[in-house]
Amino acid sequence: MSDAKGQETEVVAPGGVRIPKIGCGTFPMRGRECVEIVAEALRQGFRHIDTAQGYDNEAEVGEGIEQSGIPREDIFVTTKV
Repeated sequence: MSDAKGQETEVVAPGGVRIPKIGCGTFPMRGRECVEIVAEALRQGFRHIDTAQGYDNEAEVGEGIEQSGIPREDIFVTTKV
């Protein structure tokens, strides 16, 4: 997929999965701020959420995904350990 300028907007991962290049980063968000920003980012069209175990906000990211109303199978969550 390309944007209006013809630039690729997705990366093709092993197995042919197409992952959006641009994601909503979640560092250093915590608490209600994290929940609300993740939910709103998804409602606005983001489908890639970037987090990490070290950010200590995994529960809030999950709650934001749930509150967004976007089906989980439509969202890519990338993480680091």
